[in-house]
Amino acid sequence: MLTTAMAANAYDVALENFDTAADALGLDNDTREMIKYPERVLTVTVPVRMDDGRIHRFEGYRVQHSTVRGPGKGGIRYHPQVTLDEVKALATWMTWKCAVVNIPFGGAKGGITCNPKSMSKGELERMTRRYTSAILPLIGPEKDIPAPDVYTNSQTMAWIMDTYSMTLGYPVSGVVTGKPISLGGSLGRNEATGRGVFYTIQSACEHLSMSLPGATVAVQGFGNAGSIAAQLLHEAGAKIVAVSDSTGCIYNRAGLNIPELMHMKALCGHVEGFPESEPISPAELLAMKCDILVPAALENTILAENAPAVKAKIIAEAANGPLTPGADRILESKGVFIIPDILCNAGGVTVSYFEWVQDEQHLFWEAQDVYDRMERVMKTAFRDVLKIHLEQKASMRIAANMLGIGRVAEAVQLRSIYP
Repeated sequence: MLTTAMAANAYDVALENFDTAADALGLDNDTREMIKYPERVLTVTVPVRMDDGRIHRFEGYRVQHSTVRGPGKGGIRYHPQVTLDEVKALATWMTWKCAVVNIPFGGAKGGITCNPKSMSKGELERMTRRYTSAILPLIGPEKDIPAPDVYTNSQTMAWIMDTYSMTLGYPVSGVVTGKPISLGGSLGRNEATGRGVFYTIQSACEHLSMSLPGATVAVQGFGNAGSIAAQLLHEAGAKIVAVSDSTGCIYNRAGLNIPELMHMKALCGHVEGFPESEPISPAELLAMKCDILVPAALENTILAENAPAVKAKIIAEAANGPLTPGADRILESKGVFIIPDILCNAGGVTVSYFEWVQDEQHLFWEAQDVYDRMERVMKTAFRDVLKIHLEQKASMRIAANMLGIGRVAEAVQLRSIYP
């Protein structure tokens, strides 16, 4: 069984990863001081009238880590465990992620500390609109462009877009991405993160001379990213043997029927009790003997304490920050090939960029155009990171951070400091 430990602070992890990559790049202290820390940090009070008439105060955040290479870009999450340090970490990772796939955005992130599962649609709408009003001075298609994240979706983005547009007095579709198609959303956006995970796994298997058809896969977190990645891997011939969500974990050694599981999840909201499966613990899923492990839940799920039990050959980080630096070192020493989060899950922000471009041009693409463009971007980024990994004999995580941080460092050195 795997042991548990107090989760590492996500922002401390982000800073430690930055320092490691900056040391490998030989960055001078002046450049480090200009790109390491967030440019802006906003904490807001979000009072909401609940359905029973009482006023409940939520706390919200929006962090812009960097706008050196373009507008801030990053999702908004609604979750009981949202903290300012978590949002700062996610904004930091977004900066390097955008630079790794070489799109002209910087990193930002937002969140509200709440339990959306216990709130009605009306309460969520009122909270979203109040939060949007509070962060309105920071956001805009040329400044900072929010997107969906944990427990937010296209409806949430529609409310944000409408609130922003009504305040300005005219429609501004480019203020958010991940919108409904009818409001200027992009085809392919909903499955973008999971599809990007799939493309990087394909590239990793090719590099390692591993056959994807027949490979065994465990997916921790069967939300949007995890379920789409599982579906595409299943269609490619891989065998998804274990899956988990917030309700429980299921296992079938012969492979789960992913289309049927996705149908049940859509109807019932959980994977627990799926026919022809047996329940296992979250610890057993992470420790399962498999070819590919896809952590697609939240941060800090694999720690130094439980990393020795992990038996996967490839770890594809569909979530942000699922491995701590201590876990990284243990798994690297075991020869596990890690596809780091800022590369692996960058499909979402890549298609967000495509959506923003389409909104700005008022010209929209077919779904296959989106998939083809994203595949080129993701596989080019994988090759760029792999080249650094092989030439510098650095881990894939350090290589990805070196690529992203190096591009941001170059931009800030060229722009210099004003005034």
